[in-house]
Amino acid sequence: MSMHSDIIRSMELARPADPLSLPALTLAYIGDTIYDLYVRTTLAETLRLPMRALHLEAAKYVCAAGQAAAFRRIEDRLSESERAAFRRGRNAHSGTVPKHADVRDYRVATGLEALLGHLYLLGEDARIGELMRLALQSANESEKES
Repeated sequence: MSMHSDIIRSMELARPADPLSLPALTLAYIGDTIYDLYVRTTLAETLRLPMRALHLEAAKYVCAAGQAAAFRRIEDRLSESERAAFRRGRNAHSGTVPKHADVRDYRVATGLEALLGHLYLLGEDARIGELMRLALQSANESEKES
């Protein structure tokens, strides 16, 4: 857990003052990195797997379907301002959708990424950690039950 905070904190200098002034897809671009970094560091901390297996496990989470599922697990815990940041990203039109992604999942994933970018730029590292722990904890519990 502290590893995530240290990594995020070390990037503080790159934060613009007002995330609302940035386009939603820019927030998603930043949030994609936050999500990816959090997933990969969590897996690296908790799993002792060869690199290829670790990469394949990360790919389950770091894709449109995985991110859409993560959002659905945290959706009811979001504040109204967080929901607004999500909607900005979800409703932004990127022009392309990866060929293996469902359009709805891709838009939800973009919304989640925009939310994370928004929170990161606001300096809400603890909130990012809280949401990501819930999203990944729920995913791990679902896998264990299957």
